[in-house]
Formats: sequence, structure tokens, C-alpha cells
Amino acid sequence: MLMKSSNLLHSDVSLPVKKKKSFAADVLTLVGGTTFAQIVTILASPVLARLYTPEEFGTWALLISITMILGIIACLRYEFSIMLPDSDEEAVNLLGLSLSIVFVITAITILPIYFFKNEIALMLNSPQLGDYLWMIPLFIFVNGIFQALNYWNSRTKHFKRLSFAQVSRSLSTTGTQIVSGLIRYPLTGGLIVGNLVGNIISTLTLGGQIWRDDKNFIRANLHPQKFIQGLKRYKKFPLIDTWSALLNSISWQLPAFLLAFYFSPAVVGFYSIGFRILQMPMSFIGSSLSQVFFQRASVANSQGGLDTLVETVFKVLVIVGLFPILTLAFVGSDVFSVIFGSSWAEAGVYAQILSIWAFVWFLSHPLSSIYVVMEKQQFGLKFNIFNLITRLLSLVIGGMMGSARMALFLFALSGTFVYGYLCYKMLSYSRVKMSHVRNIILSELLLFSPVGAILFILKYFEINQYLIVGISGLFIVLYYIYVIRTDDEIYQFMKRFGPIQKIPGMRR
Repeated sequence: MLMKSSNLLHSDVSLPVKKKKSFAADVLTLVGGTTFAQIVTILASPVLARLYTPEEFGTWALLISITMILGIIACLRYEFSIMLPDSDEEAVNLLGLSLSIVFVITAITILPIYFFKNEIALMLNSPQLGDYLWMIPLFIFVNGIFQALNYWNSRTKHFKRLSFAQVSRSLSTTGTQIVSGLIRYPLTGGLIVGNLVGNIISTLTLGGQIWRDDKNFIRANLHPQKFIQGLKRYKKFPLIDTWSALLNSISWQLPAFLLAFYFSPAVVGFYSIGFRILQMPMSFIGSSLSQVFFQRASVANSQGGLDTLVETVFKVLVIVGLFPILTLAFVGSDVFSVIFGSSWAEAGVYAQILSIWAFVWFLSHPLSSIYVVMEKQQFGLKFNIFNLITRLLSLVIGGMMGSARMALFLFALSGTFVYGYLCYKMLSYSRVKMSHVRNIILSELLLFSPVGAILFILKYFEINQYLIVGISGLFIVLYYIYVIRTDDEIYQFMKRFGPIQKIPGMRR
């Protein structure tokens, strides 16, 4: 009996062997799914903007903001620990621990939501919101399961699975939202239900693929008694990082809550669409790179070469993000008027106000995982406390001044400095030379300067909006072609993605 028990605890079943790929190839796998998903979202956005009003977008944004805050602690941050052990056997038990915690957190949220739904809707100046708050525990449960599966998937480096999940989420979300809008019932509920349907389908897609490939390993090595070991070994995550993440999530959702409190759900709707579209150009590679970067940074930190990895990633992020963000800073209101209609021009103004802050955040997003890799959760907690305070003060001052634009300007200004500091600290932890960082940024600013001058002149003389948007898009396309042709390092990074067409004059 003892021998039999020992065999159960130390199974010879192993994970399926996966062919090793380069960092860039793994990024491309995710970029493929992310790109398709983002294209679907981009194409659907003008349709949704004509099917739903700013008020309805605002109510949707408020509910999603609540679920984002609570969902961030659905696993008490133990999902991050899945990436850290050397042993897959230990990691799969951390997966089991994370999934178990999701059930507990979901159950805890049910009663407060049920008893205080009317008070929450009243406080946020959105009576319609009360009809949909009951969905929050469902969102928390589904998103928590997805988070845990996502980090197990990243550990095993099956990034194609996540790519499929992203595509399924985008198609099901936008499809449900458009159909609900076309039949005109329920209106706000169509946006919310579409999100929930998309999350459920993507979780089932990812979970089904993991179970198909890894079920033998999971069955052989998952032992609930080992959950306690993981609970103790990685206690910094719930004790420190959970609070850090919760503060960070609250600070992210503050604009929606305070704009609703001081102004109206319509203003929240303008903000949500403006911020959503602002993120899309960066999400093509940023989120996918972040997913792969965390796994590779964990290895590089223990084996060496973290500084080289971080500098390369930083350069790619600057090249991918800076030019289009600066372009949008000039022509944001024109882009929104052309694509969504003149009634959404205010959302374009909000996007212009937030553009530089969004770029700095884009840089810090993947790099912020460095403090987790180095187990410096105390820094993350201090940073998120400071970030929350500065955001709260900025939005409250703007709200008391009675100007949504001023509130967002102060929010963006403080965020630019706060996230700039975060980037600096992460680069310092990685021992990247600041002179290299400065040269990367300056070279891209110099490259944009003639384009910026042209766009300024076009705006000054009030050239036709459609022409301005067309010229801006052409500049962005030409910029990326130029970068691939002239930058050997970026070309080699892109080449590792897979076969790419040779552009005349491109360096080998």
C-alpha cells in the first residue's frame, strides 16, 4: 500500500514534448490570434457605435469596471505562481490551487451584490446598471478560470491555444453584441451579455484544448494535499501582490466611476470608446508580447541575459507604439468623426488627451512583470498605492472643476509621470543602460517630427477630415515599411516570426 501511494504521488507521466521556438516565434503565434481578434473588434466598432448610444456604452463600461476590479483577485494572484516553479508537477498543483480559490471568491461575491445592487447603481448615477449587477459573480468565475488556465498555458508554451481562445472570444462577443443591437432588445444588456458570452466561449476553448493535451499529466500529478504547500510557499501573492493588484485595478477603473459620479454615463461612454480604440493599435503586439515576455523573463532571470531581453523588447515596443500614438494625438477627433460619426467626436478628443499616457503605459505593461519575476512584490504594492492616489486626486480635481476634459488631462499627465517612473525602475532592475533607452526614444521622435509638422499644417488649414485620416493612415503604413527595410535588428526579430515578403531594398 505504501509503495502504491508513493507511485501516485510521484507519477512518471509527463507533459507532451513541445518543439522549442524562438521568443519572436511565440510572440507571432499570439500576435496572429490577437491581430485577427482586433481586426474583428475594429470592424465591429463603427457598427456598435451606431447601434448603441453613449449612455448605453457608459452603463456597459461601469459594469465591466466592477468585474475588472473584483476579477483581478479571483485567484488571489496565485495564477502568477504557476510560472515560477522548476517542476511541472509543482506547477500543476498551483493550477489546482488557483482554480479552487476561484470557486471560493465567486461564492463570497454573491450576497453583497444581491443585497446592495440598488445602492451601487444609485451611487454610480446609472439606474439601468442595477438590472445587470447579478451577472458580476458569473464574470468573476469565468474570468478567474481563464486566468489560471492562461498561465498554465503560458508555462507549457502552447501559445496557439491562447490564439484560438482570443479569436473565439472576439467573434462570439461582437456577434452577440451586434445581433442584440439589431433586434433592439435588450439594448444595454446586449453589450454586457455579449461580453459574458465571449468570455465563456474563450474559457471553454482554452480549457478544452488544455484538457485534451494535458489531462493525463494533470490526473497523475494533481494532489489536493499539495495545494497547502503552494499556499504557504507563495503566500506573498495573496498577502502583498493581491492588494497591489487590487489597488492597480481600482486605479484603472476610477475614470469610469468618477466620470459617472461627477458627470453622466454618456461621458463614461465617450471615455470607454475613446480608450478602447486608443488601445487597439498597441494591442496587436503588446499584449501578446507581454504574455511571452513573462515566461522568458522568468528563465532569463535565473540563467542570465535579462538585460538583453528587456532592451530588445523595449525597442520593439517603442517602434511599434510611438509613431501611431503620436499620429492619433494630432488627428484623434477626425478619426472618430469619420469612423463613428460626428456624435462620437468627443470620444476622439478624449483619445487625444490620453494618447501620450497610453503609450507610456504600453511600454510599462510587459516590463512590469519584472518585479514579479524578481519577487519584489513590495515595490509593486508601493507603486500601486501611489498610482491610485495620483489618479484619484487628478479626477476629483477635474470633477470639482466641472470639466471632463480637464479631469482626463490631469489623469493623463499624472499617469505619464507615474508609469514613466515604473518603466525606469524595471529597466534599472534589469540593468539596461539608460543611454540606450534615451537613444531609442530620440531616434523615433526625430523620425516622426516631419510627419507631425505636416499633420499640424493640415489641421491648421482645416483640410477635409477624410483626407487627413487617409494621409495619416498612409504615413503609418510607410513608417512600418521603412522600419523593416532599414533596421536590421527589427528585421531579424520580424524574420523569426516566420516567412515575410521581401520588400525591395530590404536589408538581409
